[in-house]
Amino acid sequence: MKLVIERRDTSSALLRFSAPMVSIVVALLFAGGLILAAGINPLDAYREILYEAVGSTYGLSETLVKATPLIFAGLGVSLAFRMQIWNIGAEGQIYMGAMGATWVALFSGLENHWLLMITMFCAAFICGGLWAGVAGVLRARWRVNEVIVTLMMNYIAILFVNYLIYGPWRDPQGFNFPLTAQFSEAARFANFFDTRLHSGFFLALFCALLLYLLMERTVWGYQIKVIGSNPQAARYAGMRTGVAIFAVLFLSGAIAGVAGLSEVAGLQYRLQHGISSGYGYTAIIIAWLARRSALGVIIVSLLMGILLVGGDSLQMLWQLPIAFVYAFQGLILFFLLGSDFFIQYRVKLIKGAQGG
Repeated sequence: MKLVIERRDTSSALLRFSAPMVSIVVALLFAGGLILAAGINPLDAYREILYEAVGSTYGLSETLVKATPLIFAGLGVSLAFRMQIWNIGAEGQIYMGAMGATWVALFSGLENHWLLMITMFCAAFICGGLWAGVAGVLRARWRVNEVIVTLMMNYIAILFVNYLIYGPWRDPQGFNFPLTAQFSEAARFANFFDTRLHSGFFLALFCALLLYLLMERTVWGYQIKVIGSNPQAARYAGMRTGVAIFAVLFLSGAIAGVAGLSEVAGLQYRLQHGISSGYGYTAIIIAWLARRSALGVIIVSLLMGILLVGGDSLQMLWQLPIAFVYAFQGLILFFLLGSDFFIQYRVKLIKGAQGG
């Protein structure tokens, strides 16, 4: 007997739908094994996750709050992925966006709410975009690998923000904690339903709609797909691939930078240490699971929000570490990658040739 792997010419709609569903079920089974090894009934754990995340107004609002920066960062990363540009730096771009928004909130002197909000948005957008744009210039001009550049720039951004909050921007009334002074009321997003849900969530949905229209209904969006799938053909057709690479990375980082705005203006009301809880890295998983679709990013971000809120409840109720939530995310990604393999390839067992 011999194992043969063949590439499929086409894959049915049923296979494309069922393979990810089966992979998620398998991931749940494996994660359930980890929970069981910790001495906890997996069904009780999953029930607790769902109840805490969507079983009450407070839980649902917290899920949407967690999903907000994930939607922004996931949209930014998925945009770059559409062009086969691998932006791994959304975490640093979130920090730079938060830094830009904080500078406007604390030092611009603006007092009008709408003018302040618009200026903070522009600052976060530009700071995140320029931070990613560095990798765009290096990739377009000298073909420097954007994976390495964006990944390393995460650490630079995080450490630079830490320098600001431990040094010149530290609140003198903050009892020596690494944080800035609080934003004024004019520099904060509106909250809804007496919860922490803020207008940043609706801004994220609007951003997803705009990105969908940009990629699916414009010539530029079509060019991005062509350049990503066949750069040589795109250059032959007269498309300016270098400019497109920079533009895509700039826009990718800019959208991720707005996630930083949503955190400082919607939740923390100041810049502080650990402003992002790894949202930029989770965005890579989200963009992949969403198949680089704007609608898919919203759906997967909401699912990740459920995991994060439910994971918090598991920590409090059963003292499970947060590492379990990250392991769960990794299992889902691992098995979904496996489903991609079976969508594109078929595995056969055939009889080997008989010897003479």
